[in-house]
Amino acid sequence: MKAYWISLYVKVENQDNLKKYAEVVTPIIKSFGGVPLVRGGKHKTYDGDDFSRSVIWEFPSYEKAIECHNSKEYLAGWDLAKDTTKRHMQVIEGFSTE
Repeated sequence: MKAYWISLYVKVENQDNLKKYAEVVTPIIKSFGGVPLVRGGKHKTYDGDDFSRSVIWEFPSYEKAIECHNSKEYLAGWDLAKDTTKRHMQVIEGFSTE
């Protein structure tokens, strides 16, 4: 079953830090099989909180998504932005209706 990283950004105090983070972690995430599905872009909020940015990565499995997040390489990349960025981040296992 596929899995997804879903990150909803509440506040970004330093766009340069976020850009550096993205540049560093994108190849790391891809090395774990991650595929970017959503990275910012136009959005309309109908209910609930409005987040300044939403990012969704698809992974081949829940285990790979967790392994990537917990890797020393990814965590070192997140260190570039974590002090100036507030987000809600979840790893969610997908499902099939078939």
